[in-house]
Amino acid sequence: QVQLVESGGGLVQAGGSLRLSCAASGRTFGNYVMGWFRQAPGKEREFVARISRSGSSTYYADSVKGRFTISRDNAKNTVYLQMNSLKPEDTTVYYCAAGRGLVVTTAPSEYDYWGQGTQVTVSS
Repeated sequence: QVQLVESGGGLVQAGGSLRLSCAASGRTFGNYVMGWFRQAPGKEREFVARISRSGSSTYYADSVKGRFTISRDNAKNTVYLQMNSLKPEDTTVYYCAAGRGLVVTTAPSEYDYWGQGTQVTVSS
């Protein structure tokens, strides 16, 4: 069982930056692929970024590529999402997720544990 707690959301002006953190409980953090998703009201959960268990491999949605960076610190049981050049359309709730399967990529169904979400609001 893994519990995930996101933090770092807030209000920022367009062009600004935020850094989201997701702290995980347990001693097996390094066994999980970690991902960030976002979901607007009435819409499906959208993949944002993914990082491999060791942190050596990352993958991004086209909408955030070049602006967002996912990273992890396995010693601190934490995954991060650095968000730069934020746009109003980035406004929504962001969730971190942990996947333990052999294949964990971009589908929400591939992830086993989810945080409660943190709100990001970008004003124009």
